[in-house]
Amino acid sequence: MVPTLGEVHDRDVPKIPMNAEQIARDLADRIRAGEYGEPGSQLPTYAALAALYSVSDSTITKVVGLLRERKVIVGVPGRGTFVSGSAESEGCA
Repeated sequence: MVPTLGEVHDRDVPKIPMNAEQIARDLADRIRAGEYGEPGSQLPTYAALAALYSVSDSTITKVVGLLRERKVIVGVPGRGTFVSGSAESEGCA
């Protein structure tokens, strides 16, 4: 089940402007902490993440690219973006 914006602990997101790298680190930490479920769980939409971090969709596209490179998440065309089950994602930042 995809977490809703309210379920994604928006109260804990820093209210200062963040760049893509900072957001990628924060989101990776949240994923590793289990806030987005177990491996295979679907992440919120780009629009929901953009609203959560108060950034543009293009910034979230960069964030998703960084997290894919780090094997923290995987994208499935036409289905969404999911928490990776890769052991390589542990401890990367």
